[in-house]
Amino acid sequence: MGLFIRKSIETLQAEAQQSGSKTLKRVLGPVSLVALGVGVIIGAGLFSITGTVASEYTGPAITLSFIVAAIGCCFAGLCYAEFASMIPVAGSAYTYSYATMGELIAWIIGWDLVLEYTVAATTVSISWSRYLVVFLQGIGIELPHALSACPWDGGIVNIPAMLIVVLMSLILMRGIAGSSLFNGFIVFLKIGVILVFVILGWKFIQAENYVPYIPENTGKLGEFGISGILRGAAIVFFAFLGFDAVSTAAQETRNPQRNMPIGILVSLLVCTILYILFAHVMTGVAHYTEFKGQEGIAPVAVAIEHMGSTNAAGVFVQAYPWLNKAIILAILFGYCSVIMVTLLGQSRVFLSMSHDGLLPPFFSRINERFRTPVHSNFLFMIVVSLLAGFVPAQVAGEMTSIGTLLAFTLVCAAVLIVRKTMPNVHRTFKTPFVPFVPIMGILTCLCMMCFLPADTWIRLVLWMLIGLDVYASYGRKYSKLEPGQAHRKGDIVLNILGLALSVLCIITGLWHQQTVGWDADKTLLTISFIFAFTHCAYYMLRVWKQSKEIKPLE
Repeated sequence: MGLFIRKSIETLQAEAQQSGSKTLKRVLGPVSLVALGVGVIIGAGLFSITGTVASEYTGPAITLSFIVAAIGCCFAGLCYAEFASMIPVAGSAYTYSYATMGELIAWIIGWDLVLEYTVAATTVSISWSRYLVVFLQGIGIELPHALSACPWDGGIVNIPAMLIVVLMSLILMRGIAGSSLFNGFIVFLKIGVILVFVILGWKFIQAENYVPYIPENTGKLGEFGISGILRGAAIVFFAFLGFDAVSTAAQETRNPQRNMPIGILVSLLVCTILYILFAHVMTGVAHYTEFKGQEGIAPVAVAIEHMGSTNAAGVFVQAYPWLNKAIILAILFGYCSVIMVTLLGQSRVFLSMSHDGLLPPFFSRINERFRTPVHSNFLFMIVVSLLAGFVPAQVAGEMTSIGTLLAFTLVCAAVLIVRKTMPNVHRTFKTPFVPFVPIMGILTCLCMMCFLPADTWIRLVLWMLIGLDVYASYGRKYSKLEPGQAHRKGDIVLNILGLALSVLCIITGLWHQQTVGWDADKTLLTISFIFAFTHCAYYMLRVWKQSKEIKPLE
């Protein structure tokens, strides 16, 4: 099978059907799945990037962006549910694709998931730092701006963001996992924050803040207007990160054919309603321009400061001076669990890929004392902490969205593929209205990707090129399904994909420069050209070498 060799679904299904004390119990019903979905979906995205999106791209119409993003999630969620029923084990898109579409596609999705978790942890950590600064200011402690913001935000290094990453990583290395009681408490805090914010803030909404509801486009694609709503949808997609975790609970679900779609769709509906209410109140109590700059990464704090009235002396008095501290403290605790889960996800993806031989065995070694993959944890502790210390939150949030959208696009496409290639594999749930649903999922996700900033595309293409290099130089040689083979069927596809990404690197570089202006900084354009030409040469050399080696055999 070469680069498209697949794992045996029969083996995975046999594992799912095992019973005993060491297997997962099917105890989750529809209510439990909805609760799980709401708890997973309501994460840091809502409390971190919504202010920036409203001020930069959508204005009050951020509510429409949430609706568009939810539609894309709905289509993708139905496709995830089918894979969860085909392979009802605790896995991810990487596992699903390895069993259905082959090794090369699995590598692409796995590498993309690493990007998704990395930038998600970075974004949340930066937002956590900003909320911490606001909280400490409320109790009279002022952190130096130079040590609590990255260079692009006027500081030197964001130390609080780096420290929280290190702390959560050390906890993971020691194997300490939150109990169900703790996790339930965190979910309660997240939902409670939204409800309290909406209920108390509703009466302070000022209608003039909604005028105009859809600000006029500035003349640039994605800056307000309809294109701004679509760009906003692509970015706030980050707020729905994690809903696919519901589909991975298929092995623990009673009657997954009925309960899985209920869990996915109802939890998405509940969260979408909460998100719309949150955004409506947020942009109602404070004008969307108030969230511009670094303040936008902590929109709840900004909005609460505008809840109040002006007294007879003309001084603005906050109605709930205690509310800001209480809600921000709850958000800080909630963020800790989100950071930990994203760091955990990174290490588990690396662990799975290493077990399959696609990455060095170093990353799948388990520490005998703590029983955790400390090498993977340590690697991501260093990488994410550096990113959190020196990268702006807006850049990281956009990268999270494009990584998630790419993964969802591939999963939707995978449903179309497996319906043709594996029609007889037993499924307890089938995506309805195929091919309409997966095609709409692909189109919706691709549409949102197209409206993301051009520099986000450059970074995605660069990341995928780096991943392809790792697979071409290591993974394809040491794969445990076909180990020790110098040549594998499908190598030509790998080379063509490398060349195609190189060309795309040039296109995205030119697109970005055209967007920002040819007089602007050309660093990204230069990097994209260097990557493109070096990789074109590399993959053309691979094609030439392989053709020379194959001809004598013929």
